[in-house]
Amino acid sequence: MRIGGHFHTDDPLADAMACGAGAAQFFLGDPQGWKAPVIPGGDPAAIRDAYAAAGVDIYIHAPYVINVATANNRIRIPSRKILEQQLTAAASIGAKALIVHGGHVTAGADPAGGVQNWVKAVERIERPLPMLIENTASGNGAMAKSLESIARLWEAVSSAAEDGGEIGFCLDTCHANSAGIELGDAVDRVKAITGRIDLVHCNNSRDDFGSGADRHANFEAGTIEATVLLDVVRAAGAPVICETPEAGLASDIRWLQARLDS
Repeated sequence: MRIGGHFHTDDPLADAMACGAGAAQFFLGDPQGWKAPVIPGGDPAAIRDAYAAAGVDIYIHAPYVINVATANNRIRIPSRKILEQQLTAAASIGAKALIVHGGHVTAGADPAGGVQNWVKAVERIERPLPMLIENTASGNGAMAKSLESIARLWEAVSSAAEDGGEIGFCLDTCHANSAGIELGDAVDRVKAITGRIDLVHCNNSRDDFGSGADRHANFEAGTIEATVLLDVVRAAGAPVICETPEAGLASDIRWLQARLDS
């Protein structure tokens, strides 16, 4: 089982190797911006070869601003464009997958419209590598917050994705806890909907169960019992990316590795 972290520095590979991680997740540019993705160093082949030589898998997280569900054309259309650009760039450096948040519709809007906008995006965007939809922590119009909303979205996009590139699921433990999803059986309930969990974002939460707050914490500093996080990882049987605060990230990676190896 690959265990890694999300690294915010200019050299994620060096950070991953320093803490013995088997995977590195990072952004290809500003996570809050609309600019096209930037390949670090400008040479995709060099990045692909360097990570392969080090035995470190690459995962790319799409910018947070992407929201293909919204009815707002000024956001939805650029979201589709940059999402496709991110997928192409991630594939060029040998990434295992691109992770994107489920997005949302505005307050009072029918979530069915957001689902249909997701279907259109899936039908129109080329996916040269797996695109993993991640559950989110809050929002009444969120497309992937509750198990019910995940099921509604998944049924539609999985049907639309046939023969058009792989779509998978990323389970974020902090987001699930904040959304009011009990982690004790979350893996079984998610797999009953999606049939798969391709990646786990293993994060503790600064805030209480059902808070709706997306504030990650280190394993032994949050409101979720660390052993519960370990149980989720074991049950999912998927690669893991820790997105915990940087000061304790290396310790969290090693904590997981030590317990999964024992």
